[in-house]
Amino acid sequence: MAAEPPFHAPDPRDVDFRAVRRAFGRAATTYDAAAVLQREVGARMAQRLDYVKLTPTAILDAGCGTGEAAAELAARYPAARVVALDAALPMLEAARDRAQRSHSVLRRLLAPLRARAAIAAPAFVCADVNALPLRGVAFDLVWSNLMLQWVNDLPRVFAEFRRTLKVGGLLTFTTFGPDTLKELRAAFARADGYTHVNRFIDMHDLGDLLVDAGFADPVMDMEQITLTYAEPRTLLAELKALGATNATRGRPRGMMGKGRWRKMLDVLGTMRRDGRIAATFEVVYGHAWKGEPKRTPEGHAIVRLPRPPS
Repeated sequence: MAAEPPFHAPDPRDVDFRAVRRAFGRAATTYDAAAVLQREVGARMAQRLDYVKLTPTAILDAGCGTGEAAAELAARYPAARVVALDAALPMLEAARDRAQRSHSVLRRLLAPLRARAAIAAPAFVCADVNALPLRGVAFDLVWSNLMLQWVNDLPRVFAEFRRTLKVGGLLTFTTFGPDTLKELRAAFARADGYTHVNRFIDMHDLGDLLVDAGFADPVMDMEQITLTYAEPRTLLAELKALGATNATRGRPRGMMGKGRWRKMLDVLGTMRRDGRIAATFEVVYGHAWKGEPKRTPEGHAIVRLPRPPS
């Protein structure tokens, strides 16, 4: 009789996908006002495209949120069709509304010239990046800004991104590294034994995962950005407005309790710098290319012979 496979308990630092989707759905109306860091990181990410020789005809914005990047990608690459994808339907609806407003403004600007808007409207897909409902070899560029920290199975997602990319296509992304919200993590650790902050993957491990997924020439770098707040509650309120609430599997299932909550706030208050509460964000930037396949889907090696001289 065959032995049963060993049981592996879920990592309490893993995120609960349904909780993530609910949190971002609730935050669809408050996200834009709070997303200062997300916009800044997206702008820095976009600047890096200035140094990449790429003329995409199809772009996937994976984790599009309220659609700011989708609109900017459409403007940067007017000949490309942008597919904006998010797991939270209210976020996707906000992105669609933004796109409709942008196109309305563009049509009014072009009306005196009797010209048609040259920028194609994005397509919108509500789906999970772990199983993209998209055909393979479809995109020249996959863009993902600050979404991957909400993923448990990064190898699977990188494989999905590679599947949908054309040969020679580019994956570019940002995510958060291990020092992110270290102040908040330390404060909660003093208050109780539950998990309150996501697990964030090291930059070097992300690079290894890209190589394992079959990507070529990965480039990784990192910077730390520190935001400061007058009070701990302001930081926590901003995270809630973004939808970045505690969705770890090891989170407390009931109310935290006033005593433990007060203790966490007091600990966070002792970390003031120049009278303000600091929140560290380790921002990881990565990009990699889809090269020629080295194996068939069945796992056989592909050997390319040089062309004979003419």
